[in-house]
Amino acid sequence: MAEHDFRYTLLNPQHTLTECRALSPGHYQVTGQGGSIQVGDVLIVSLKGSQSLSMRLQVEKVRHLINPPGQWTAVAQGPVFKELAIHTWQVQCDGCGSLLNLEFAVDASLGKTAQQPAAEQRLQELGWANRHGRHLCRACQQAEA
Repeated sequence: MAEHDFRYTLLNPQHTLTECRALSPGHYQVTGQGGSIQVGDVLIVSLKGSQSLSMRLQVEKVRHLINPPGQWTAVAQGPVFKELAIHTWQVQCDGCGSLLNLEFAVDASLGKTAQQPAAEQRLQELGWANRHGRHLCRACQQAEA
């Protein structure tokens, strides 16, 4: 099982995605070029409309095309979104005052109440902490320790 990084890049045009679309919540059809994709591999793909977010997809089926050479189509399993929404919030560190432009994804069908937990989860992924309602960057966390 291999991991293939197909996030936005102009550095390797022989290793690119042509399409990634949802077949149903949690199942995606991915078409790409290069990479020798196999069943069980993981594909890392950029989220449409995002500057920095990506998702991991597990390949369930793959079909290698004869023409054009190196192109393939795969069905993969990944995060379940009924309606994907990308939000950008500014978060200020309560220790030093530094600002973070936080970009996070949330299932819009869950409503506004799902935004706060999704934002907090993304903050944790980026190394920030929420201690008793105070957001702290990595540097301030180390200073408190």
